[in-house]
Amino acid sequence: MNKAEILKEIIEQRRSIFPKDYSENEISGEVINEILHSASLAPNHKRTKPWRFKIFKGDEKSRLASEMQAIYKTTQPEQLFLEKKYQDIGFKINKADAVISIIVNFSGMVPEWEEIAAVSMAVQNMYLTCTANNIGCYWSSPGIVNHLKKSLTIEENQKCLGLFYMGSID
Repeated sequence: MNKAEILKEIIEQRRSIFPKDYSENEISGEVINEILHSASLAPNHKRTKPWRFKIFKGDEKSRLASEMQAIYKTTQPEQLFLEKKYQDIGFKINKADAVISIIVNFSGMVPEWEEIAAVSMAVQNMYLTCTANNIGCYWSSPGIVNHLKKSLTIEENQKCLGLFYMGSID
C-alpha cells in the first residue's frame, strides 16, 4: 500500500470513540508523545504555534473529574441539575486513560480565528495519530471548561477549547 492509500484509510477510519468503549489498557508514554508531536506539526500562520496542551493522567485526572463535577453542581440551578450528568462527568474522565486540555494561545499577530483553526488542525492530527495507533479518542467542549481557568493555568490571552479524551480500544 502506498502512502496516499494508507493516509486515505486512516482518514476514513477516524471516528470519535467515547470513554464507555475504552479498555483498561494503558496508552504508553511513547504513543502519547507521538500524538502530541503530530499536533505540533499543524500549519499555523506566522509560526505562532497557538496550541497549548496539558495531559491529565492518574491522580491529576481524578482531581480534574472531581473539580468538573463540583463545577457542574455549583453552576447548575437546582431544577436543572441532573444526577446522571453529574455521574457521567466523573465516569468519562476516569474511564479515559488520558485527558488533554486543548488551549488556544492568542498571539495578537494574526486574527484569532486563524489561531483557533490552527489548534483545530492540531487536534485533527491528534485524531489521525490516535486512529493509526488504535487509540479511541474524542474532543469534548462542555461549558464547564470555561470555569477551569485556574486549574489549567490559563492566561488572559488564552482560552480552553475543550478536552481531548483518549483510551485504548480492543
